[in-house]
Amino acid sequence: MAKRKKLTKTNEEGQSGGRLGQFGSAIAQICEEKGISKEKVIEAIESALAAAYKKDYGKRGQHIRAEFDEVAGGASFFLVKEVVDETTRVFETEEEKAQEKEPEEEKKIKNQQEEKRTGESSSVPLSGTTEDKEEIRIPRYNLERDLTLKEAQKIKPDAKVGDVIETKLEEKSDYGRVAAQTAKQVIIQKIREAERDAMYDEYKQKEGEVISGVVQRIEGRNIFVDLGKSVGVLFPSEQVEGERYRIGQRLKVYIMKVEADPKGPGIILSRSHPALVQKLFEIEVPEIFTGTVEIKSMAREAGSRTKIAVASNEEGVDPIGSCVGQKGTRVQAVIDELGGEKIDIIEWNDDVAKFISNALSPAKVLGVKVIESKKESRVSVPADQLSLAIGKQGQNVRLAAKLTGWKIDVVTGEEKKGEDDEEKSEKKGEKSEKDAEEESAKAATNKKEKKSMKKKPATAKTKTDKEEKDKKELESEKKDDSKEKELEERKEEQEKSEAKEQK
Repeated sequence: MAKRKKLTKTNEEGQSGGRLGQFGSAIAQICEEKGISKEKVIEAIESALAAAYKKDYGKRGQHIRAEFDEVAGGASFFLVKEVVDETTRVFETEEEKAQEKEPEEEKKIKNQQEEKRTGESSSVPLSGTTEDKEEIRIPRYNLERDLTLKEAQKIKPDAKVGDVIETKLEEKSDYGRVAAQTAKQVIIQKIREAERDAMYDEYKQKEGEVISGVVQRIEGRNIFVDLGKSVGVLFPSEQVEGERYRIGQRLKVYIMKVEADPKGPGIILSRSHPALVQKLFEIEVPEIFTGTVEIKSMAREAGSRTKIAVASNEEGVDPIGSCVGQKGTRVQAVIDELGGEKIDIIEWNDDVAKFISNALSPAKVLGVKVIESKKESRVSVPADQLSLAIGKQGQNVRLAAKLTGWKIDVVTGEEKKGEDDEEKSEKKGEKSEKDAEEESAKAATNKKEKKSMKKKPATAKTKTDKEEKDKKELESEKKDDSKEKELEERKEEQEKSEAKEQK
């Protein structure tokens, strides 16, 4: 008989160990599938057991806490109560207790009478109503949840207001169908919440990174991309114009924003963000990932063209060559991922003039005039390179201006020469006007002197002297007339040149 008892004991221990093994493996499987920690799953089990115990053996208003023992496979239950006083709870008076004992019909009659009274008095404005609304309501004392300070000190002598006191409850193993159903629902709900939080934390860390996904479904113009554990949304504003998407297509998308949502993390994706190109270059070019080559600035018009300014942080490393790769393999991989979008890789330069001339590539630049006060620049290019420098619908200049952060005016070499000539002619015109004014002033002074000489008497002089003087005066007057004509002609020429400039 003793041998049989020993055998039955060993069988029971083996069965319990097998059950615990199965239970532990089920917990581990849930943790792997959902990406949740073991502590979260055990917490869900404990809250489910507490809910089932309260359903069958607890009272309304009680706060029951369960502790699950992984080794033994059992659970212990505790009734949780908070230590309170008159400052934290509203205690019922004897009148209120008596009112609770009254039958329901009498209570209804009294309530109706009170409502009529309040309706009559409501027509009169009451002072201090806003203050009453703003006051914080203190909860009522609940015997099942709260303990007075005196009662708490009987259990725990050093108890204070705000402390939590736990009393152990009787362990139960038999539960009804309803209690089991509530436990199941609690476990499912808690695991979903934990899974949602875990996904949110995971994708929140990946915010601002590029991730690959598969197009799951298309609803209107919104594209839903399966990212593995969750689904992200690609809105029309973040899509590339002319790019078509099909179900099952694999894409690389940029995670713009991750928002907390009751149904799961709301992941907003993008294909038109400039950072997508930068992250793709980091994937393809190891020098950018390590930091030897740095992307200084970037300008993108999604679907058509992108300009990137790169610089090397180490001597002997070619930044453009490292981005292009052998036979253009690296940059071609990025272009293929972006659906054939053109990419211009430009070398960064601290000299603004050189950087602007590089930014306007593939066009050749003759010269750059920089106005630092206005942050403007005037670029001269050959006449045959003007359309290339401006680009289709001004795209090349627009991207160059975004890349450099300067306003760029593109001018042909001939126009620049004409502008320089105009400046020179303006300066010459100003000088000639000054000279003409000086000459006219001199002529006026000479005339005054001659007139004064004429007024003087010539008693001691002979006729020959008078004749010679008259001849000289005539010659000087002729010269003055000729000078005045020349001045008038110059003024006419200047007026004509100014009219041409205005046209």
